[in-house]
Amino acid sequence: KRNIIEIEISRMAAALLLFLLSYILHPQLEVLALATSSDLDFSYMKSVHNATDLPLEDVYDYIIVGGGTAGCPLAATLSEKYYVLVLERGSTPAAYPQVLASNSMLNNLLQEDNGKTPAQRFVSEEGVKVVRGRILGGTSMINGGFFSRADDQFYNESCVDWDKDLVEKAYQWVEDTIVFSYNLSTFQSILRKGLLQAGVGPDNGFTLQHLAGTKTSGSTFDDQGRRHGAVQLLNKGVLNNLRVAVEAYVEKIIFRSSNNASRLSATGVIYKDSKGRTHRAFVKDKGEVILSAGAIGSPQLLLLSGVGPVPHLSSLHIPVVYSNPDVGNFISDNPRNNINIVAPFALDASTPQVVGVVGGTGDFNKCGFSYISPFSFPQPFSLFPNSTSPLQLSVAAIVHKISGPQSTGSLRLLSSAEVKVSPAVRFNYFSEPVDLARCVRGMRKIGDMLKTDSFEELKFEKLEGAEGFTFLGPSLPKNQSDDASIETFCRSTVTTYWHYHGGCLLGKVLDGDYRVKGTNSLRVVDGSTFKASPGTNPQATLMMIGRYIGLKILQERRAAK
Repeated sequence: KRNIIEIEISRMAAALLLFLLSYILHPQLEVLALATSSDLDFSYMKSVHNATDLPLEDVYDYIIVGGGTAGCPLAATLSEKYYVLVLERGSTPAAYPQVLASNSMLNNLLQEDNGKTPAQRFVSEEGVKVVRGRILGGTSMINGGFFSRADDQFYNESCVDWDKDLVEKAYQWVEDTIVFSYNLSTFQSILRKGLLQAGVGPDNGFTLQHLAGTKTSGSTFDDQGRRHGAVQLLNKGVLNNLRVAVEAYVEKIIFRSSNNASRLSATGVIYKDSKGRTHRAFVKDKGEVILSAGAIGSPQLLLLSGVGPVPHLSSLHIPVVYSNPDVGNFISDNPRNNINIVAPFALDASTPQVVGVVGGTGDFNKCGFSYISPFSFPQPFSLFPNSTSPLQLSVAAIVHKISGPQSTGSLRLLSSAEVKVSPAVRFNYFSEPVDLARCVRGMRKIGDMLKTDSFEELKFEKLEGAEGFTFLGPSLPKNQSDDASIETFCRSTVTTYWHYHGGCLLGKVLDGDYRVKGTNSLRVVDGSTFKASPGTNPQATLMMIGRYIGLKILQERRAAK
């Protein structure tokens, strides 16, 4: 039986996406039943409108471009005192309820991109297939749900004078609503023991802090597999002060010169609805436009609006509003490499709960997933002759992420006018030798894990060391002492961790208050501001920053009265 499985795996692995991770495929009806019968709070829908229903021109206190991981908590906070417009290019979770169930994430990532689906696909210039969130709640609605706070290094190197008490309150405001803990699944328990046996210590138990060693952390999935993404934070706002427009594509920021000729004021935005009609939304005096469109969307919109490197803007005949050579530069992604082990017994599906952090601030991180993958095999290899029943493979994935990669790339427009055209993005994975060296060390650590007693039960044959496993896709090089072989493995299997960051860096494009340099009323609040992606997963910090900046703005307005 094992030989038959190996034959089919070798025949089909090349056709699988490398990001087949932790998710079990169920019939759509089961997914819908789970999502609609959950205890999720959809009160925020009272404030949600299709952009086609909005006036062609209107005025608000604040306009937030992007109703995603940072934009939702930011909007909820500002709505406590002011009238806020959120412009989201995607639709609502109600339109795609599969995003609300942990057992359907693979479906979300594999779903054909029809221009409206929650995951927008594009390909980096290196040829790596990547996705962006395109739904109210952003990427927090299609990710693995892992919730872990930023490390101290993030705060120390971010060019922001943080109010640490306010940071703590902002985290707690998020965590009280959408973060859960629950018992470890079978594979998560194996992974935890394997990390500790391989020397990834100490054992930090359950904690939301980013600490070196092995830990269990929170999740935005509850124990019933229901997702509580950033969209749920809208419920904490004053809904009568919130207007959320979905299927609204912002094309340009409207500027005017201020009394101080050296600075510009953002006075509003131009956006289109799904029927192609043009709308204009303006901010009142003392109001602001805030970009929360993500590490791809925010630099793209600044460039489309004439803020960026003069040579690039001029080459596309975009009028230069403000010259800043760093817009769209220093963009990064955390390289991901993983192995997929076919288990000899049925595993329960699991989203990430356990992570191993190696190094003082996280030289690299490891987490794991398990999923059941159904395959229908053609003759003569079918294990079910004359049957339509597929073979169910239980697969355990060990995933490696390089924290704080030194390799950076750039983002450039491919269209001077069409925001729906994804820009050209190059991440330059492993262009810096230090990143490749860290991958080599990480792959060796995975090799150490495979030799532990904990992983013995995942072997098809009881052989010594790292032998006896059956892999779906590439396996680690057998000679773990050969740097060149592991380097080749790293380069040939690298893919995205979906943790894009940079393009609107603090200190280069923004000042310490997240304001775009050279402007009075324009900020960026999202992952494009990060020099390094914080913690194990950035979503916790993005939500915190949305709340934090919202509170800081409210403080500024009170002080100005």
